[in-house]
Amino acid sequence: MGKLKEKFAKWKSEKGSINNIYTLNGKVPLLKSIPYGLQHVLAMFVSNITPVIIVAGACGLGAADTARLIQTAMIIAGIGSLIQMFPIFRVGSGLPVVMGISFTFVSAFCVVAAGNYGYETMLGAIIVGGIFEGTLGLFAKYWRKIISPIVAACVVTAIGFSLFSVGANSFGGGNGATDFGSWENWLLGGVTLVTCILVNIFAKGHIKQLSVLFGLIVGYILAICLGKVDFSPLSGVGIVSAPALLPVAPRFDIGAIISVAVIYLVSATETIGDTSALASAVFDREPTDKEISGSLACDGFISAISGLFGCLPITSFSQNIGLVAMTKVVNRFTIATGAFVMIIAGFFPIIGAVLSTLPEAVLGGCTIMMFGSIVVSGIQMLTKCGFSERNITIASLSLSIGVGFTLVPDIFKNFPDIIQSIFAQNCVAVVFLLAIILNLILPKEKKSENKQ
Repeated sequence: MGKLKEKFAKWKSEKGSINNIYTLNGKVPLLKSIPYGLQHVLAMFVSNITPVIIVAGACGLGAADTARLIQTAMIIAGIGSLIQMFPIFRVGSGLPVVMGISFTFVSAFCVVAAGNYGYETMLGAIIVGGIFEGTLGLFAKYWRKIISPIVAACVVTAIGFSLFSVGANSFGGGNGATDFGSWENWLLGGVTLVTCILVNIFAKGHIKQLSVLFGLIVGYILAICLGKVDFSPLSGVGIVSAPALLPVAPRFDIGAIISVAVIYLVSATETIGDTSALASAVFDREPTDKEISGSLACDGFISAISGLFGCLPITSFSQNIGLVAMTKVVNRFTIATGAFVMIIAGFFPIIGAVLSTLPEAVLGGCTIMMFGSIVVSGIQMLTKCGFSERNITIASLSLSIGVGFTLVPDIFKNFPDIIQSIFAQNCVAVVFLLAIILNLILPKEKKSENKQ
């Protein structure tokens, strides 16, 4: 505790500078930090609440319960992000990782919660599964060796590829939108994207790193002019509201717990990939055992807490990793202002309601470029690993099968439901599993052998 007070006193006495946005721990003036933090919130807001809406609908929850879960999602995401950036004991990576509600669990939860198990059993599985992943994370140094650099590089590349369809769907107006692919959505996405590019090219100094925020603002204003902003979520929204601990009593079923625990392993894979991508793209190094361990522990334990409040698991958000990689803004205190915005939005529903009016097409215009930067990071990691025959085999097989098979999910139709829910549409899980297996079974190359 004494060391913590010393660090805080030293940071408090330090003179703030906007130049510190490119350093992990430098002090940045609060008012100058907020736009960079807000940029992160806007980049992930829709993706953060969408899994909640989908699962709540599958569970048959009413509008009031769904609204409560959305609030909780914002608070949990904010708290999880703060702990990732400022670790508590061994929980948290200390890196500028932004957390949010995970899409990875949606299909499994729709089966667990909407099927024979029910919402209460889903929460029990979330709590136990979170503790499982968190504990696994604490002991990461004992098993992390199987995640070799070539495996991590394949996973990071797969994460980037998996996000392309997410960005394209948003650009078109969002999954299920009645006007998907309309000229209005093309215009909104295009103008937003062009704005981001122009600001990134022509802006001077630190304004350049706010290209996504400028794109969102310009796109949002255009959307209002086109009548594409739905303000109905603002009606009847309360001023202050707090999440409820144990809104329903969780039930614990071994079948549901095992099913969800397997998905937690997939989520852990994505977190390892995100942490590796961040360390590689921004700090030009591999993540340390401590960073991987803390990142996974935060993923798991905060997800368990989320379950106690009736909400879904959280994980690192790849789109925010892409934003950090693109802007090189890594300052923890700067990005933490975004985490505080999320927490405030959770306690003041009107803030979340306003942010939820952001059209999907506008978000898509911003995310296309960010997702591309993740793929580039993966390719850079592959290059550092070297293009030996062994590495080429691992990368080519895991990526071609992982990405190719999940583009045709019906190829898994004769497999059990649990296999389909984990692998059929999750290329990251398939790539990870194949890369691990190939890395273990392929003979190691002799040290004297030159890299090709």
